[in-house]
Amino acid sequence: MHPPHDLSFSSRHLNWANGSKFRTNPALTSLRLHGMIPSMRPILFLLSLCLLLDGRAYAESSLVKPNDPYFAPFFLVPGPHRHGLILRQGDRLAICGDSITEQKRYSRIMEDYLTMCVPQMEITTRQLGWSGEKAPGFLARMTNDCLRFHPTIATTCYGMNDFAYRKFDPQLAEIYQASQTAIVEAFKKNGVRVVLGSAGSVGRIPPWGNPQNGSLQDLNLSLCQFRNLDARIAKKEGVAFADVFWPMLEGGYEARKTYGDDYALNGRDGVHPGWAGHTVMAHAFLIALGLDGNIGVFRVNLRKHVMKVSEGHRVTGAQGNRFEIESTRYPFCPSTPPPTAEGYPACGQDPLSSDQSIRSGMEWVPFNQDLNRLMLVAKNGSARRYMVKWGVEQKEFSAAELAAGVNLAAVFDHNPFSEAFARVDAAVAAKQAFETDEIKNQFEDQHEHLSREAIYERTEAAVQEAEKEHERLAEAVHAAFVPVDHVLEIDPL
Repeated sequence: MHPPHDLSFSSRHLNWANGSKFRTNPALTSLRLHGMIPSMRPILFLLSLCLLLDGRAYAESSLVKPNDPYFAPFFLVPGPHRHGLILRQGDRLAICGDSITEQKRYSRIMEDYLTMCVPQMEITTRQLGWSGEKAPGFLARMTNDCLRFHPTIATTCYGMNDFAYRKFDPQLAEIYQASQTAIVEAFKKNGVRVVLGSAGSVGRIPPWGNPQNGSLQDLNLSLCQFRNLDARIAKKEGVAFADVFWPMLEGGYEARKTYGDDYALNGRDGVHPGWAGHTVMAHAFLIALGLDGNIGVFRVNLRKHVMKVSEGHRVTGAQGNRFEIESTRYPFCPSTPPPTAEGYPACGQDPLSSDQSIRSGMEWVPFNQDLNRLMLVAKNGSARRYMVKWGVEQKEFSAAELAAGVNLAAVFDHNPFSEAFARVDAAVAAKQAFETDEIKNQFEDQHEHLSREAIYERTEAAVQEAEKEHERLAEAVHAAFVPVDHVLEIDPL
């Protein structure tokens, strides 16, 4: 078999680029040899000029910073304008990134969402995170580990290792900009649409960091500049942009104000988030994909005892204002009944004060408002207040609230979809765990003397064998997703 379009990188570039320690000269030499960096001084000059213009760019953007001195030093370059849904029917999504991606949390939230909340789109997903990776590392391995699976759309999340946990360094930025641009162009050359994601922020200087390389604010200002490079690249290349940095910075600050310094949206080490931080990240990427968040609408005429439902749902029975419904679209469930798969938050055990709670992460971004709307709209009743029973829970609402619309997904923590959602999530978790093992252990070739073409051919047999297990796990995800029958009852008080 022949590999996808040639990126002209050999396995020796893979080895240096994936290392956790930054090596300046090999990177610059490699990128220059392949025409990606024409010379140092012009690029550094342009980078410096762009940074000086950041303040003006921010003023011209629609981004709004909180009126708090903490945010005053940060200037954001606006990304490209969003143009609705960029996902297409039957897309094959590759989720690419470093150790934060390899945590398999924001990627799992994304695959859960795409599988259960928009099943009509028939999106399949593959997680390709690699711990310690920088953008040049992915550029080196993207043919072997990503393009060979023929994705049609990809998200990337780099920059955290690339900025080297130090004050802004134009030389590191030069390598990052060249590599990110080359990644986007390689994807485009192979017919892959791209969502270029920025890195998040850091919540503290990590244990492997050096305080002499900059304060916490210095590190976040540096990450902000790397985020701005991503915004510019996305705009220039005509691809989508996911701003992970700003909601993580803002959310982390607000979370500490609300719950104290022990709450770590960015993770206990300052870099690798828990479930709350990964919820913020998933929101950024799902919004960048253009999803509208309409899971369904149940419209009830209380006087006539009639319910009308949107696509993906079907009324199978009714008695008074008690309605039996079959749904083939799920709302996103931020917790599931215990025991949960691979640490997923459990119902009743995920307080909002915990950075390991998806529900808590939803406090810092409008996840339910933007992406998870399963609306009950009930009108023409005679009572002032009503009790709504849905699954094992019941909630009280005024007639005005029901007439305006209640988001069932937001107010019912444990709902009739929770058990079914847990089964699909467990299958997704198993598949993504295999995907990490597949690319890192089962067919990664370490022979430095081989050409890229030879590596691709040498690993092809291993890939074909591994893909048999991947197909089984992907089918398990598909088989776990089944229609849910549930009952919604609205009683006057």
